[in-house]
Amino acid sequence: MKANNRRILLVEDDPNFGSILKEYLMINSYDVTLAKNGIEGFEKFKKEDFDLCLLDVMMPYKDGFTLAKEIREKNESIPLIFLTAKTMKEDVLKGFKIGADDYLAKPFDSEVLLAKIKSILSRRVVSVSTESDEMEFTIGDFNLNSKLRLLSFRNREPTKLSPKESQLLRLLALHINDLLPREKALNKIWRDDNYFTSRSMDVYIAKLRKYLKQDSKVEILNIHGEGFRLVVSA
Repeated sequence: MKANNRRILLVEDDPNFGSILKEYLMINSYDVTLAKNGIEGFEKFKKEDFDLCLLDVMMPYKDGFTLAKEIREKNESIPLIFLTAKTMKEDVLKGFKIGADDYLAKPFDSEVLLAKIKSILSRRVVSVSTESDEMEFTIGDFNLNSKLRLLSFRNREPTKLSPKESQLLRLLALHINDLLPREKALNKIWRDDNYFTSRSMDVYIAKLRKYLKQDSKVEILNIHGEGFRLVVSA
């Protein structure tokens, strides 16, 4: 995939670092808009269309997590990468709960960032390949329409799933009552298999369990060291 014309919103409160990073990304054919804090970043996001957001976590007026939540309310599928000097496990997990696609601790290798950006943007234009084109599933008393990302329980108002929630539940449904290997889900949905993407998937599994708890016959089992099983009891 060519990087040309791909638009990135960079929100970074360090003017020197922000300018250097913006220049580096532009040299690599990205169109970059730089904002110096979360408030300015959200204003720019509302006015323009972007393909990806790079968000510093520690910023004045509005931090990166708050900004990410606001961005997610406007666009639930745009990729987010957090940039931070903090490497606390709690902060990493907080970022993934918001819906981060990746997380880089400063100082980082600029080539690694570039590779992550290319990988994430490539993911957006390549549909997740699976063994089947099936898009509708019956899971106990639930109905999943993964194309519309709607999860319905009996005759109640359906729940709108996020893109990754829908993709993950679809994969589980394709393997219903069977093992979905962790590595398979990570590679198909996140296009990567590392500590951070693995923890991100655990967050999404927890979200799906909350949705499915309305039906006592349905549960997602954690098969230690192997993966997950979506089980529907008789």
